[in-house]
Amino acid sequence: MAAPEAITELLHRWSQGDDHALDQLVPMVYPDLRRMAVYQMRGERPEHTLQPTALVNEAYLKLARNANQKWASRAHFLAVAARAMRQVLVDHARNRNRRKRKVVLVSLDGVEAFAASRPVEFLALDDALARLASGDFRKAQVVELRIFGGLKDAEIAGLLDVSISTVERDFRFAIAQLQRALNHTHGPDRKTKEAG
Repeated sequence: MAAPEAITELLHRWSQGDDHALDQLVPMVYPDLRRMAVYQMRGERPEHTLQPTALVNEAYLKLARNANQKWASRAHFLAVAARAMRQVLVDHARNRNRRKRKVVLVSLDGVEAFAASRPVEFLALDDALARLASGDFRKAQVVELRIFGGLKDAEIAGLLDVSISTVERDFRFAIAQLQRALNHTHGPDRKTKEAG
């Protein structure tokens, strides 16, 4: 695994227009991108037309268009890559919705706050996560890296330069916010229904 400092240096060179830096960077970050894509695709339906390699390629194309972006670190790059992958999946879901006029569902397997058997609407989750990011970017980043990037708390803490307990706290808070947003999107919660 490449040293984060080496990746950060290549990101800086790439953002300054050095295309050779990108050629060196891709093999260094590809394993991370591939792992994130495999993790994201685990929750998709079996007949999904995208495969992890295609998801990495689509996300890479999105990232390559932002060559002039100022990269702060490897953590920044991976967070943006996770967001790019999520955007690819959202775009894919929206296109599929337009064709079939059905809601695309994905399961958030492995996320403690959501029961594995409880699917959520991917588009609603994306909207809720975007709203969370506008209010608290770091908490949204923690969710993206954990849910969409498949990273462990210790990895996220290292990437964001915070403690593991901060990551855990941010994740619990963010999941509570997302659950409230999703409950609101899907209608009143059970208590409201019982009261009515």
